[in-house]
Amino acid sequence: MTDLFDAHRKSLLAAQAPLAARMRPDRLDDIVGQSAVIGPGTLLRRAIEHDRLSSLILWGPPGTGKTTLARVIAGVTRSHFISLSAVTSGVADLRAAIKEASDRLGMRGQRTVLFIDEIHRFNKAQQDAILPHVEDGTVILIGATTENPSFEVNAPLLSRSRVVTLRALDDDDIRLLARRALTDRERGLGRHDYGLDDDALDLLANLANGDARFALNTLDYAAAGLDDQATITKELIAEAAQRRAATYDKGGDDHFDAISALHKTLRGSDPHAALYWLARMLERGDDPLYVARRLIRFASEDIGLADPSALTLAVAAQQAVHFLGMPEGALALAELAVYLALAPKSNAVYRGYGAARDDVEKTRNDPVPIHLRNAPTGLMRNLGYGEGYRYAHDFEGGVVGQENLPSNLAGRHYYQPTDRGFEREMRDRLERIARIYAETMEEPS
Repeated sequence: MTDLFDAHRKSLLAAQAPLAARMRPDRLDDIVGQSAVIGPGTLLRRAIEHDRLSSLILWGPPGTGKTTLARVIAGVTRSHFISLSAVTSGVADLRAAIKEASDRLGMRGQRTVLFIDEIHRFNKAQQDAILPHVEDGTVILIGATTENPSFEVNAPLLSRSRVVTLRALDDDDIRLLARRALTDRERGLGRHDYGLDDDALDLLANLANGDARFALNTLDYAAAGLDDQATITKELIAEAAQRRAATYDKGGDDHFDAISALHKTLRGSDPHAALYWLARMLERGDDPLYVARRLIRFASEDIGLADPSALTLAVAAQQAVHFLGMPEGALALAELAVYLALAPKSNAVYRGYGAARDDVEKTRNDPVPIHLRNAPTGLMRNLGYGEGYRYAHDFEGGVVGQENLPSNLAGRHYYQPTDRGFEREMRDRLERIARIYAETMEEPS
């Protein structure tokens, strides 16, 4: 009786599940958009088909088929499939799943694929609990994550798994899946004979941002309540979607990739791309003060003294954002981004400080030269502190040669200005100072 009720429950769920769940492929050949990973002749495809699979970490954006691929792998290899979510499961659930897998292997000789969705949400202790059972073959682990596994999965677990990167689907992939759902009479919408405008299909693909789940469930909602043979229009798709699929995670890889793109396009003097990446971060919810801090960093790291105004303007933009808030503060950041992109670039100060820091870390830290020390007490004066110091204002031009570094670093040059922007003038000044130093240098007495 229990089996009968369970079968009835599964039948109802299959019929009433969202379209994306109903349309999950059950064959490798039906998975769309990942031919580089599981296409004919690929290493993973051969391992699956020859039932020689090792544990996997599937890494990719939402809606790329991570759960689907795990289920198909279990089916092809005739393995039992256990699915856990790292959001709702704990160590007790893991232990129960592993015991079930161990019993099944011992009694039936059947292996178990343990699928853990959002595995990056498991802490170190939870990930460590899986490790010995992956290592001894009790389970084949397939973890799914939208986050970079290099940072989010423990090194021992990562070393025993193969990372498989799944890419976001392109618009043609989304169109193919939508047409497949419209014509599938058993699992999809085919029995209703709906039409779909080309404009509606294009909009659906555009809004999906490569997320198959979003596309199919939007299509399902757009068709809700329509009579058979009705046409799904662009307006219905827009109303059903309400928004673009959210692929941006302001706390994850997307955030760091976007700030990297913004920094590099500013460095490349491209104001158009800089405005795009700035808008993408701000409109997807990134902290505007975080963005402002990074732009201040850019002004000092990549512009420096080629345009001394850049740092001043960057700090002013941060103050404007703090004072105005959003969305008004976005314009201050946009103005700054364009200015920084078009400003002359120099990393001479950045490199100079790095070289000085290296000498601090790697060379003996000799005492401050005695002529550069203050002598506020009689004892210090008796010890010769300050003797031989040459007061620059007493010399013509306010410059005089003397050694200002510890003896083991004498003559070291850290700041090498470029010929770009204001640094051209700084370079000329430095050359004049060097000549004066050469003419007036004396050993301190």
